[in-house]
Amino acid sequence: MIKNCKESDNSASVGVVETQYFTFGQPPNMLVMESGERLGPITVAYETYGTLNADHANAVLVCHALSGDAHAAGKHSPDDAKPGWWDVMIGPSKGIDTDRYFVICSNLLGGCKGTTGPSSINPETGHPYGLDFPVITVGDMVRVQHELVAHLGIKRLLCVLGGSLGGMQALDWATRYPEEVASAIFIATSPLTGAQQIAFNAVGRSAVQADPDFLGGEYPASAGPRKGLAIARMMAHITYLSDVSMSRKFGRTLRNADHLGFSFDSEFNVETYLDYQGERFVERFDANSYLYVTKALDYFDIGAGFPSLDASLDRMTGRALVVSFTSDWLFPPYESEKIAYALARGGRDVSFCNVHSDYGHDAFLLEVDTLSRMVSGALAAAATPGRCCCTCNSPCADTPEVLPTTAVNSIFHAQRRVDHEMIVDLVDEGSRVLDIGCGRGELLCQLMQKKNVRAVGMEVDEAAVVRCVESGISVIHADIEKGLHTLPDQSFDYVLLSMTLQVLQKTDLALQEMLRVGKKCIVSFPNFGHWRPRFFTFFTGKTPVTKHLPYQWYDTPNRHVVTIWDFRAFCKQLGIRIDREILLSGDGTVSFLPNLRADEALYVLSAKE
Repeated sequence: MIKNCKESDNSASVGVVETQYFTFGQPPNMLVMESGERLGPITVAYETYGTLNADHANAVLVCHALSGDAHAAGKHSPDDAKPGWWDVMIGPSKGIDTDRYFVICSNLLGGCKGTTGPSSINPETGHPYGLDFPVITVGDMVRVQHELVAHLGIKRLLCVLGGSLGGMQALDWATRYPEEVASAIFIATSPLTGAQQIAFNAVGRSAVQADPDFLGGEYPASAGPRKGLAIARMMAHITYLSDVSMSRKFGRTLRNADHLGFSFDSEFNVETYLDYQGERFVERFDANSYLYVTKALDYFDIGAGFPSLDASLDRMTGRALVVSFTSDWLFPPYESEKIAYALARGGRDVSFCNVHSDYGHDAFLLEVDTLSRMVSGALAAAATPGRCCCTCNSPCADTPEVLPTTAVNSIFHAQRRVDHEMIVDLVDEGSRVLDIGCGRGELLCQLMQKKNVRAVGMEVDEAAVVRCVESGISVIHADIEKGLHTLPDQSFDYVLLSMTLQVLQKTDLALQEMLRVGKKCIVSFPNFGHWRPRFFTFFTGKTPVTKHLPYQWYDTPNRHVVTIWDFRAFCKQLGIRIDREILLSGDGTVSFLPNLRADEALYVLSAKE
């Protein structure tokens, strides 16, 4: 039996780590910024975890968000109170397994944690740059990281990933240097910064610049616009949370009293929490860096200069995983969907999952278990292309074994998916396949192994989507009745609908969309006209309950009780051509009295010319 991979161990650590530094861009070889200004020398603070393998093929670049830094995992000293900002994800047996991968994280350009930024010394004046520092872009940040990666002797990254602003950097990497990125993971991010985000950033910058201690950006290192920066952080922090999480954590509770104080002091727990977040932030972050990094975020638009987002992302060549969170209103899920569908329309291997979470934007730091499973699976798939159970992060060890031929194989008592076996036989080698309602990906796994197909699933159940991603199977988290309309005509050789027909709400529209998207459709469904459910209902007076129809009448997802005769008439009514009809029972195919004797029906369909 195939063993499942090790469970993520959040107690494991990379141990004590050290920040390293790399300097480049000495005059006259300065970096030309997107603004046209020149900057150099540039120092980059970075940390690495794990070991680079002999062929330098296991490097993973982690890009941090607005207030992050190079210290992503481990501790600088055993006495440190807290580890790095993503320690729960990076380490032995974690989502980014340092026993398998060489992980790099650098402080971004314009930051204040070791990489050149406005608080760095301007070599021309001997004083901090302040507002003389050139305005930067996400592209400038990525080009600096590119210099670091080259310095480390890495020609191609296994993966670039990040959340929020880190996801924007990953997008820029994947499109600016497509041949140097085998895969990318975009978490809680967007293809551009929208008006609402720009507005929040603008108010934050105004708060900083309106502080009397801002002094035109030339404040001393020991002082500065502390009140303005704290207010900016307080407001930004609200956007990282959700209404549900704030209500659950704070409600209307008072901090130190059981009655209202009738003053303007902070008295609600949510007020004092934000006060604390602001005070803590000013102790570790530079106000000028806040101006520059938020401005770079505002300027971001991965589609700029291209006729469409599709055209921009068409530059990307590697695999992709896109993750959003349901309660994130700063980077709403529909922005991640735009990225995922643009890549899908371009024929890329892309997975998308909209994770249910009440944490808001901060979910990318807090939904550790779900994210770890998907990131681990995406990395493993990038490291070992092709389908092989021995390299699968979540092999199908828990699926029922195939019964011997003497066993009862009726779908109504099945432990074996006969329709899967038939579909594998019907699909051509090397074709492009979309499986609607793919579940945990078992059928796609068989097709990838046996027919070497380019496969993607579409599934509405989050747990099944996570399992697919964990197993290295490309999947889009969507409902068929909403998920197909953005895909182009004839973009798949086959569209599969295996044992899902009966649960669809608008079956006619779904089949028409499938035949628009695919050249052929293969549909299987349980024949409710079979004698077993008929007799069960006749003798018991109850709705039949079987292994493949395991629901009671009151909680069943099945909307339609469809028979073979029903489906034939349905196809005729819609003008759908039946290219092949395969009617199955436990004893094989059925030709005599099929609507009574066949427990399962399988059809190959195409649109009439």
